[in-house]
Amino acid sequence: MKKRDDLNFNEFEEILKEKLVQIEENIAQLRSELDSVGTDDDINDMEDLASLTSLSQKDNTILHQQENEKKETIHALGKIKNGTFGICEKSAKPIPVERLRVNPIARTKVGVED
Repeated sequence: MKKRDDLNFNEFEEILKEKLVQIEENIAQLRSELDSVGTDDDINDMEDLASLTSLSQKDNTILHQQENEKKETIHALGKIKNGTFGICEKSAKPIPVERLRVNPIARTKVGVED
C-alpha cells in the first residue's frame, strides 16, 4: 500500500490530537456526572428518581459513543504513524480529502465498490 503524498499528515495529526483532548475531557465530565447521580441524596420521590435514571441512561449512551470515538481517533493517529491514513480499509483506494476533512476518523470511502 502506497503512502499518500497529497495529504498534510501533520495537519490531520494536529486535528486528531485536539479532538482526542476534547473527547477525553468529555469522558471525564460524563463520568463525574454519572458518579454524582449515584450519590445524590436529594432524591425525594419516584419522579425525581425516574428523571435521574433517564439522565443516567442518556449519559451512559453518550459516554459509550465518546469512548468509541476515542478508540477510532487513536486508530486514525496510528494510521498516520504507519503511513496508511487516508487509505480505504476495504478497497485500498484513497479516501477523498473532502471526506477526511469532515470526518478524519473515516476508515472507508463512500461507495467502496467504485
